Amino acid sequence: MANIPATTAGAQDQHGNRRDFLFLATGAGLAVGAGFTAWPFVSSMKPDAATVAAGAPLEVDLSPITDGQIVNVFWRGKLIFVRKLTEKEITDMKAVPQSDLSDKATFDSRVKSGHDNWLVVYGNCTHLGCVPIGHSGNFEGWACPCHGSQFDAVGRVRRGPAPINLPIPPYTFASDTKIKIGEEGGKAAA
Repeated sequence: MANIPATTAGAQDQHGNRRDFLFLATGAGLAVGAGFTAWPFVSSMKPDAATVAAGAPLEVDLSPITDGQIVNVFWRGKLIFVRKLTEKEITDMKAVPQSDLSDKATFDSRVKSGHDNWLVVYGNCTHLGCVPIGHSGNFEGWACPCHGSQFDAVGRVRRGPAPINLPIPPYTFASDTKIKIGEEGGKAAA
């Protein structure tokens, strides 16, 4: 048995190398096939661009908004009112006594310091979520057509069943003419 011809031993080594190669090639092919099969399922779990954008901060250009105008924008699927207050509205709202308010809030607590002429609030009535109509009611602000709640020019509830003022979303001034809704203090809202 020690006298095995060299050609037979070489043939056995070559046959083993072929078998090993076929095993590796088959395994690699199966791995690639499994990857191609799994890819659509894995990628479907990633949020699409619209979903990512829906939670991202929204930049609003304030430069085209005129005095007294209310602009409606949407952030995270929620209506936001952006209002440029007139000098008269600012003066009138600062003069409102706290005793006249059911949900106490000063003018300064409703606007950002240094930007007294801009108001940013959620655009749904705090009673049942209806959309109040701007520039209506008795207080220069919004009136809810559903149950009669009225808000003043800075979104404070003044009359009706609404329990609290129009809430203020997180926002920051990126410049004097741009705000970022959904960001406050340089951090995105959770």
